[in-house]
Amino acid sequence: MKDRLFDAVIFDLDGVITQTALVHSLAWKQMFDNYLREREEAHGELFLEFSHQDDYLPFVDGKPRYKGVQSFLESRNIELPFGDASDSPETETVCGIGNRKNIAFNNILEIDGVKEYPSTVELIHTLKEQGIHVGVASSSKNCKQVLETAGLLELMETRIDGVVSAELGLNGKPEPDIFTTAADRMGVAYDRTVVVEDAVSGVMAGKKGNFGLVLGIAREENTEELYVGGADIVVEDISEIGIEGIEEWFIAGLEKDNWDLVYHGYDPGKEKTRETLLTLGNGYFGARGSLEESNADEHHYPGTYMAGLFNRLTSKVAGRDIENEDFVNVTSWSQLSFRIDGGEWLDIDKVKILSMRRRLHIDVGIYCRKLVVRDAEGRETSIRSRRIVSMDDPHLAILRYCVTPLNYKGHIEIRTELNGTHINDGVERYRSLNQQHITAVKEGTANRLQYVEVKTTQSDIHIAMASRIDAEKGKDAVVDFEYLTDKGKAVTLVSCEVEQDESFDLVKTTVIYRSDDEGVEDALATAITRAEQAADFQTLLEASAAAWKSIWEKADIQLKGDRLAQKLLRVHIFHMMGSISPHNASIDAGIPARGLHGEAYRGHIFWDEIYILPFYFMHFPEAARSVLMYRYNRLNEARKYAAEYGEKGAMFPWQSGSDGREETQVIHLNPLSGKWGEDHSSLQRHVSLAIAYNTIMYGHYTNDKSFMDEHGAELLLEISRFWAGKAEKDEKTGRYSIGGVMGPDEFHEKYPNSEKGGLKNNAYSNLMSIWVIGKTMGILKQMDTQKKASLFDKIAFSMEELGHWEKVIKQLNLDISNDGIIAQYEGYFDLEELDWDYYRSKYKNIYRMDRLLKAEGKSPDDYKVAKQADMLMTYYNLDREVVNTLLGNLGYKLPAGYLKKNLNYYLQRTSHGSTLSRVVHAKLAGMVGDHKLSWELYLGALTSDYQDVQGGTTAEGIHAGVMAGTVLAAINTFAGLDLLGDIVRINPELPEHWRKISFNFVFKGVSYRCEVSQEGVMLIPDSDVVVEINGKRKDLLMGEVLIQQ
Repeated sequence: MKDRLFDAVIFDLDGVITQTALVHSLAWKQMFDNYLREREEAHGELFLEFSHQDDYLPFVDGKPRYKGVQSFLESRNIELPFGDASDSPETETVCGIGNRKNIAFNNILEIDGVKEYPSTVELIHTLKEQGIHVGVASSSKNCKQVLETAGLLELMETRIDGVVSAELGLNGKPEPDIFTTAADRMGVAYDRTVVVEDAVSGVMAGKKGNFGLVLGIAREENTEELYVGGADIVVEDISEIGIEGIEEWFIAGLEKDNWDLVYHGYDPGKEKTRETLLTLGNGYFGARGSLEESNADEHHYPGTYMAGLFNRLTSKVAGRDIENEDFVNVTSWSQLSFRIDGGEWLDIDKVKILSMRRRLHIDVGIYCRKLVVRDAEGRETSIRSRRIVSMDDPHLAILRYCVTPLNYKGHIEIRTELNGTHINDGVERYRSLNQQHITAVKEGTANRLQYVEVKTTQSDIHIAMASRIDAEKGKDAVVDFEYLTDKGKAVTLVSCEVEQDESFDLVKTTVIYRSDDEGVEDALATAITRAEQAADFQTLLEASAAAWKSIWEKADIQLKGDRLAQKLLRVHIFHMMGSISPHNASIDAGIPARGLHGEAYRGHIFWDEIYILPFYFMHFPEAARSVLMYRYNRLNEARKYAAEYGEKGAMFPWQSGSDGREETQVIHLNPLSGKWGEDHSSLQRHVSLAIAYNTIMYGHYTNDKSFMDEHGAELLLEISRFWAGKAEKDEKTGRYSIGGVMGPDEFHEKYPNSEKGGLKNNAYSNLMSIWVIGKTMGILKQMDTQKKASLFDKIAFSMEELGHWEKVIKQLNLDISNDGIIAQYEGYFDLEELDWDYYRSKYKNIYRMDRLLKAEGKSPDDYKVAKQADMLMTYYNLDREVVNTLLGNLGYKLPAGYLKKNLNYYLQRTSHGSTLSRVVHAKLAGMVGDHKLSWELYLGALTSDYQDVQGGTTAEGIHAGVMAGTVLAAINTFAGLDLLGDIVRINPELPEHWRKISFNFVFKGVSYRCEVSQEGVMLIPDSDVVVEINGKRKDLLMGEVLIQQ
């Protein structure tokens, strides 16, 4: 007997198994029409009859009975008390009216009986014969009665219906409760279970439940709506797929889907978020996934961004001259449109969209779109496009655009352009600032070529783009080309006569260069030459796909048991690689906190690399090295910054851009109040601790001694010098204190009623600084004597400083309560408690409690309220025993269980206003043994950009830190990979539903293949090593397969 590919099928009842959907619709109609006539007589309200299409389907279908009543009444602006399920049908409540419907349904059922869908019943019998579990999940309270009448009840292993749901308190569709409960009762994994549904709310529930296949049955000509709702496959009848089709999905379809990010339909309010998540990049540049026919407006924002490309402008804000350096949106290249017979150019917001599907093929880096529209004249057109930002050649992008008339023939004209006339306009709160960052230099067209050169207005970097336009439409077709230019713009019009069902293809091959690219003398000439000589679409596609394949061989994570997590882990890796790839080894740029995906945070580099670089250490160390070199190349600027404030060593800026100066705003706009306020966030000096941490860890992971000797040691010395210099001794206590800083929690900038920014003895900064200083001293001891002497001479470093460092790392002060709570900073325990329940009920979304409080005239500085993990971040970075040692060296002994107590204490006071917050807390929850909490926090982090949980911020760019952090958490927190010591250690704590996770990594020059399952660990190294699995050490030979139960 062959192995089963799936274990269970859960069917909806009405419209899937039985033809009672129409009975329900008729019962609802009878009941509501009678009720509406009663209201007409009683209240004089105009009677409008209940309609299957306009009322039943959108408001009632698939919902629990009382929810359906409530939904329909709201659509008619009728307000009634909800009542109780025991209300009599005569009672004018939501429940009473719902009970009237039940009477009408039973009457119709008694007269007409139950009709089945033969193909569904046949499939149920086939499934039972093959030992596959079968259940039914329905919102109907008549489910048992209907199945009994149809003679099908005995075939159902489990039944979760309206009656059972009420007993168990389950949420109705579109929540997945009835389906997950059915699966749980049958003892089957969700990812090996099929949900079959005919209602949009039902397929939405199936998708939310993370089931292996959500099969939509389009009984109401609602194929597109079911796809939009979340169906994987839609058929009009189950006979179209059968058990063979379901098996084929689990053989190939599901794995293919795990490599795709798919959006069905068009929702203007979500477009900018989807543009971000459909962005293509290669580390050199990134291009948002905007629709080709769109322009920058309320719902769309085309954008192309290049690593390290900034421009500085001054704006008048709140009566002050404010200087900002921004990430530049360069020339637009991906915009195309078409028109028919000289009419209007296609406007996506002015035509009827019959269907739209966008698919990002993550494995090969191709963004595809299929669109069918109908214009005002009834002409239907198919538009297909494929877009690539080459991972093989960082200067190359390719776009194929295909127009097919479906019910007409005519003269089709396609317009494509290079446009460098726009401003930065991707973030609404920046719109009062000067955003004209590029100006035209040169534009032109030639034989099937268009080109535009612009330059940044202040940094004076030239950006050149050239595109070759190729048209494809049969051997004998007459294709006309027309060329137009305007300042900063080059336009090509391509047209020909096209018959019905005939396709007209245009291929646009674009090359992009900058004047500061290494080895490039003339950016425009280079771009034009390369565009002319570029290969055909298929060749370029295959080359890029091969480059992506090489990346995935190193970086992919394979996961069994969680369909959503598998997809999102790959989405996150894809966007990380689009932001920084092996191409960055030769680029002097850091990692923007929002990727190459948008203009949020002005493209600046913060401390997020502390969450990001460990992934690169173990997969792409050359890219990680380039990011550290970005910091090293700005070390002199950090020295100058420290000197300006009377500090020693190097003080790196909280926000960095082109040259390493401080780019943090001095005032900040609160979008809730519309007011500008002082911004002290530049006091987050801990950014240098992140740089030092990554430098130390890079050396630890890679054994790159040349980097550490030539660059790393100097970075560490100057950063340690800075922190040791900030430590001032209190002669009364004999301890050192560090003041005037902020920790990672940005809600706290200063003390209550103080005008001066900064806090004293931030626990995270203090603990990390003594760790960095101690590690730096250790690295110096191992350094070659001559190289060390040369370095000391270079930076005028004396042994006396080391003596001071020794004192600081043993005598730095922390504020710790009697029961072992480590204060976030000195004075934290004196702050007021916040009434969290009050604010949750008032605002619902309280992520940005700082803005809410300030809009009320209050200050977060007065309250115990945190944006994200602060003191707890120490335990995210370092092994728990290492932190305990640091505390012990300072003379502090904390009680047993103190970490769990601290986690609970701070979690209760954290709003998770940063997407990074849940990543940190998830790891700590796992450390203290609360695996349920760990998973809940992790899932919130994993889906934060995908679901845009912060209400629109993803539209402005990805959150690179949380994307990388969730990938690392899968490897470290759950698979249990620990590389903080000198050997590989693995102590897994997989979530219950993760059956297996597999990945590759490199540590200290050795490549490993690792698989962790609920049964054990498999590890294969490519060299002889010592490893430790679940606390047991093992000598492992090259290529030897270690299987540890």
